[in-house]
Amino acid sequence: MRGRLFFYMMLAAMVLSLASSPTTAADRGWLEFKTAFVQPDGRIVDTGNHGISHSEGQGYGMLFAVFNDDATAFDAIWNWTNKNLYRADVGLFSWRYDPNAVVKVADKNTASDGDTLIAWALLLAGEKWHRQEYINVSTDIQDALINQVIVTFSGRTLMLPGREGFDKNSYIILNPSYFIFPAWKMFFERNHQQIWNKLATDSIYLLKNMQFGSYGLPTDWVTLNQSGAMEPATGWPERFSFDAVRIPLYLAWYGADAGDLAPFVKYWQGQAHDATPAWINVISNDTASYYLNPGMSAIRDLVINKQNNLTDDISPKEDYYSASLHLLSFYAKKT
Repeated sequence: MRGRLFFYMMLAAMVLSLASSPTTAADRGWLEFKTAFVQPDGRIVDTGNHGISHSEGQGYGMLFAVFNDDATAFDAIWNWTNKNLYRADVGLFSWRYDPNAVVKVADKNTASDGDTLIAWALLLAGEKWHRQEYINVSTDIQDALINQVIVTFSGRTLMLPGREGFDKNSYIILNPSYFIFPAWKMFFERNHQQIWNKLATDSIYLLKNMQFGSYGLPTDWVTLNQSGAMEPATGWPERFSFDAVRIPLYLAWYGADAGDLAPFVKYWQGQAHDATPAWINVISNDTASYYLNPGMSAIRDLVINKQNNLTDDISPKEDYYSASLHLLSFYAKKT
């Protein structure tokens, strides 16, 4: 009897080990990220922004779950996203959820980076875990992006930051940190729609022509006129800052040419490594009085080829956004 009991105890331990293997085998950073920012129902909490959630954060969480073979977490994050943010009328996702508001999704506008990240994560998950339904949903979101926010303007194919408020007829407002090149590359490789190649090519062209100020850096928000001229967008600070820092991340992940990364490399190499300002005004050259957070520093190290500095160890002091950039840089290095 004791031998039979021991056998069943060992069998139970093996089953438990197999069931938990995606978590135990996961990178340390993902475990830290889950503990700090992922609620049991799958909502990703933006701890630096009053505890809200948004489609961007849900997309990042889904990506991290795929990279760590954590199907349980992926399903929770995706199910929460689909239930709370999905807009069946347009096939995309509302960008913002406020748990403290009476109407939790008051602004139903979309955010193209969040939609792209979600579609990318679903495609990766579908292929990794042989889930055709995920691939099908990803394809539907890709088609919705094409139909809703990819437009031709000034002879270029470009992605609007969202469905509403960015096409001003005589000019377009762009957020170049929404140019998620590695996702677009995968969309083309799987579905063979030339529009994704055209979007990537034209977006790199646009980046080469939004090199403002003495350092030749883009700003977080940019205006594109019908003539093709670009300038920092009115209504936002003229800064290379918390949004625009993602531009070189996605370029590096995409495998862009060294020339496309050159302005960022030149700027960051000219700064003290441990005292790089968090932002710079590209027109006045005024800088922040505080330094890059760990996630922004990770992007800097990825881009200037100091990749030995990159780890996935998230500091307890990092908020959601810094931790996300930190892990994105780590996975960009790995892939």
